[in-house]
Amino acid sequence: MKGIVFTEFLDLVEDKFGLEMVDKIITESQLDSQGIYTSVGTYKFSEMLQLLQHLSANTGITIDDLLLVYAEHFFSVLEDSYPGLLATYKDPIEMLASIENHIHVEVRKIYPDAELPTFIVEEKTKNSLIMIYKSSRAMHHFGLGLMNKTFKHFNSTATIVLEKIKEDGTEVKFIINKN
Repeated sequence: MKGIVFTEFLDLVEDKFGLEMVDKIITESQLDSQGIYTSVGTYKFSEMLQLLQHLSANTGITIDDLLLVYAEHFFSVLEDSYPGLLATYKDPIEMLASIENHIHVEVRKIYPDAELPTFIVEEKTKNSLIMIYKSSRAMHHFGLGLMNKTFKHFNSTATIVLEKIKEDGTEVKFIINKN
């Protein structure tokens, strides 16, 4: 997992819960990195999972809800860092439908060894989209949060239903209807 995901996560934890919480979740975790991350480094997903689990345990907030909040933060980072990429799109459905064939292609140019989820478009209309998310990391709520922020970015709203295809969350269907 790319270091920017870790550095931004810890920035969010500090902003929302304080530096003491950052220290606490790092100390409670068994991290090969010892909690020292660079945005361009690559780290084990198990480290992110430990940090999320300890933050959840210390705050009483579910991991899924933490991932939603983190995704909103991370989208803001993308807006600031890659405004040209977002400006390519005029509509949230078009942007979401292009995750696999455009956005992830651009991400791989910046981070060639990034391990990204797969998004398969099953059905697309002007105002709706059905996509299948596949990832061994089961971070579908992170994807959901990014989708929510995509609609906000375009001053739009949507109803997004998440249906687990596999109970462990490694394969999920997103049913998106623009309001």
